[in-house]
Amino acid sequence: MKIEITCDHPYLRFSRKETIRAIRRVLQRRERTIGQISVVYTNDARIRCINQKHLRHNFVTDVIAFELERSPSLETEIYINLDRARSQAREYGDTFEGETRRLLIHGLLHLLGYDDKSKHDLAAMREEENSVLEDLRTRKN
Repeated sequence: MKIEITCDHPYLRFSRKETIRAIRRVLQRRERTIGQISVVYTNDARIRCINQKHLRHNFVTDVIAFELERSPSLETEIYINLDRARSQAREYGDTFEGETRRLLIHGLLHLLGYDDKSKHDLAAMREEENSVLEDLRTRKN
């Protein structure tokens, strides 16, 4: 698996080591592999542009995940809005790191087939997010 991590946010950052650790944990739990994953940490302005261009949505969001290619192996991109991670962390009473980690997991779960359009699907997705987060807290590797 190839993991590429970039950050174009002017001042907010999230740990490369923690990014890789979270990705590996989600994939291990779901017994899945990905050929290549690109994680881009960005800001409100860039994620709005991506949302407009690719999804035809004219608003800022917290995470966008794209499946680029499925065959022969899954190639993906996840864009995480660090501005939203910071504001949502305050709103939800979490740390910036905790909310950023949740957004990364959320994006990965979308790529692995989870959906959040119905209350039932959202509840299942949240349960898996919480389980992965707890797993990451208790496991150091």
